[in-house]
Amino acid sequence: MPNPTATCETSLGTFEVELFKDLMPLTAGNFITLAKSGFYDGLHFHRVIKGFMAQFGCPHSKDPKSPKAGTGDGPDGTIKDEHTAKISNEPGTLSMANVGDPNSGSCQFFINTKHNSYLDWFTPGASKHPVFAKVIKGMDVISKIESTATDGDDRPKTPVKMIKITVHEA
Repeated sequence: MPNPTATCETSLGTFEVELFKDLMPLTAGNFITLAKSGFYDGLHFHRVIKGFMAQFGCPHSKDPKSPKAGTGDGPDGTIKDEHTAKISNEPGTLSMANVGDPNSGSCQFFINTKHNSYLDWFTPGASKHPVFAKVIKGMDVISKIESTATDGDDRPKTPVKMIKITVHEA
């Protein structure tokens, strides 16, 4: 059975991702549940670092200037770390963000814009970020998001809004 996909419509264009429900059912399932509920609609990318990643999914980012953007959890709290499939943090992959502690992922994720293998959960080091999806269409949009001008806190000066995420079940 093919994996579900999601169409992500942003203020800078639309991109599509394949959700690795077959390999990462807990993490991909968490994203799917939040997306289907409309949780992500209207939120803003709150941290963008050119040559690294674009982060999204904090409920406080509905207000793109909120000082709390980047600190919030989803409505159901945190999820267990899913260290099963060895999928590397390659360009275009979506990875679960966390606060650096085990089992602290929730609703926030980031899109890698370069190969960040040191963030893989299966490599030595403190950062452990499981990959649960990959951009399959619209990397040019990710490049636009990554290239947006940011302030000293890595927040886009011109807010980048997620208008709507639509999940397509296989």
